Amino acid sequence: MAPELSVFLALFADTLSYWWVIIPATILGIVVGAIPGFSAANTIIILLPITLAMEPATGMIFMVVLYTASRLGAGIPAILVNIPGTAGAAATPLDGYPMAVAGRGQQALAISFTASVGAGIITTIAAIILIPWLSQVAYHLHSVEMIVVMLFGISLIATISAADKIKGLIAGFFGLMIGYIGADVVYEAPRGSFGFLELYDKVPLIPALVGLFAISEAFVVIERNTILSKEGETGQQQAGWGPTLEGIRATIVHWKEVIWTGMLGLVIGVIPGAGAAIASFVAYQQSRLMSKTPELYGSGHVPGLIAPESANNGVTSGTLIPLLIIGVPGGATAAIMAVVLEYHGVNFGPDLFESEPMIAYGSFTAMLVTYVLLGFLILPLTRYFSRVMVVPTLYMVPILIAFTLVGAFVPRAYVFDMGVAIVFGIIGYIARRTGYHVAAILIGVILGPLLENYFLRALRISQGDLGVLFSSTIGNILWVLLLLSVLAPGLKRFLTSSRKTRNAD
Repeated sequence: MAPELSVFLALFADTLSYWWVIIPATILGIVVGAIPGFSAANTIIILLPITLAMEPATGMIFMVVLYTASRLGAGIPAILVNIPGTAGAAATPLDGYPMAVAGRGQQALAISFTASVGAGIITTIAAIILIPWLSQVAYHLHSVEMIVVMLFGISLIATISAADKIKGLIAGFFGLMIGYIGADVVYEAPRGSFGFLELYDKVPLIPALVGLFAISEAFVVIERNTILSKEGETGQQQAGWGPTLEGIRATIVHWKEVIWTGMLGLVIGVIPGAGAAIASFVAYQQSRLMSKTPELYGSGHVPGLIAPESANNGVTSGTLIPLLIIGVPGGATAAIMAVVLEYHGVNFGPDLFESEPMIAYGSFTAMLVTYVLLGFLILPLTRYFSRVMVVPTLYMVPILIAFTLVGAFVPRAYVFDMGVAIVFGIIGYIARRTGYHVAAILIGVILGPLLENYFLRALRISQGDLGVLFSSTIGNILWVLLLLSVLAPGLKRFLTSSRKTRNAD
C-alpha cells in the first residue's frame, strides 16, 4: 500500500500545484488555532458549503491543511497567555507559560514551532511508509487497552503534584468528579447536573479549559503591571532574533525527544476516539518519567514543552489513517472530512489508495507540504508574537477575558457556557491561591469521562466480569508498563538515597 518513491515524488509535485488552496488554508489555520475556543472542526463546518463545492481532492487538501496549521497555531496562546484553546494544547502551558513569564516567550514559541514542524514532517513520512501496519493498530487496541492508556495520562496527576501529593490527588479527584457530571453513558441518567439541561451532555470542555487556565490566570496577573516577571520584562525588551535561534537550537539538541514523542502521538492518533489530548498528556508523563532531571518539569523545561507539542502534531497524520482505511474518523475534524468525502461518493477502504491516490496519499503529501511551509512562514514571526507579553495587564486582562468568553461560547453557541468559564475561572483562581495544581483538575475533567466510557464498554462486553481488564495480552503488557511508570520515580529516589548512604558510610 505504501507508494514507491517515484510515485510519492509525483504526488508531492502534484500537491504543490494546489498552492492556491494550501497557502490561504495555512494562514487561516494559524489564525483559527491562535483564537481560543475555535478549532479546525468548527471552522470547517462554517466553511462546509465551500468545501462541498470543491472537487473531492481539492476539498480534502483544504481541510487537511487547515487542520494541520490550526494544530500548530494552538500553541501560541497556550504559551503566551496560558490559554490552551483546544484540548490537544492542554499540556503545553505546563512548561511553555513559565518560560514566557520568565521573558523567554520568543524562545518558547520557537521551540514549540520547531518541535511541531519536525514531528509533523517525521510522522507524516512515517505514516505514508507504515500505513499497512499502522492501519492494524485500531484492530488491536480495544476498550481494555484504552483504559490503560487513559490511566497513563491520569497518572500525570501524581507526577505534576510531586511537591504536595495530597493536594495533587485532591485536585485530580475533584477534576474526575467534575468530569462525571452529566448523563451516564449506559442509562442516560443525569448526575450532578443541578437541573441544567446544558450539563446533560457533560461539562463543556472548552469553557472548563479556558476558565481553569486563562480566566484564573487573568485574576492572578491583574495584581501585577505585566504578565512578565521583572527579570523577564527586561529580557523581553532587549530580545532580538537571538531567542528564536536559541529555541531552534534547543529543539535540535533534543531531536530524540521530538522523534519518539511524535511517533507516540502518531500511534495514539490512529486509535479512533483517542485524540491529541491523550497523546499530549501521555507524552508529557513519559517524557518526565524518562528524564534525568524530572524536577525541572513544570518550571520552563525545554523537553517539557517539546513532548506535548511533538505528540499533538504527530496525531494529525495518525487521525487520517482509520478514516481512509476503514472509514472510521479518529476525531471531530476527521468526521467532518468523512461527511465531505461521502457527499462526493468516495468509498473508503484500502482500494482508495489505488483508485483515488490524490485523495488518499495526496492528503498526507498536503500535510507534509504544509509543515514545510509552516517552518518558513511562522518561525520568523516568533519575535513579534512574543511582544504580546509586554502589554500592561490593565489592557491585557480585559482583552484576555473577552476572548476567552467568546471562545467559551463558540463551540456550542450557549450563553450558559460563558458562565461555566467564569465559574471555572473562580475555581482555578482559588486553586492557585491555595496551592492546588489546576492542571491536575483539568486532567480529571478531560480524561475522566473517556475512562468511564471505555470502562463501561468493556464491562458491557464481558457482562460485568472485571476479569476482562486483564484478558488481553497487549493490555497486560500495558498494565505492567503502567505499574513500572508509577513505581519508577519512587524506586529511583530509593536507590539514590541508598547509594548516598553507602557512600557516606
